Amino acid sequence: MQDQQQMNLNIDLKATKSVETEEGNVIFQQGMLLREVSKFVVGSDENSILPIPVFYDPQTGKILEGTVPKELREEYKDFLING
Repeated sequence: MQDQQQMNLNIDLKATKSVETEEGNVIFQQGMLLREVSKFVVGSDENSILPIPVFYDPQTGKILEGTVPKELREEYKDFLING
């Protein structure tokens, strides 16, 4: 229900601001962080891979911090940029 409400938002793009790197880059690419999940957690015979979509600066390879789950930001701190 909440997802449906979010999709119906009427946002004026002029009321938004650009996300940029410190170098002024405004183009990002989508990538995936891959996390291994224990077979005991998922209840299967093998460990599983959990993909987490993120955006990153293609020039530096640094990940946009706001796209990384808060629980993982400390672990990836050397690979993050603020947006």
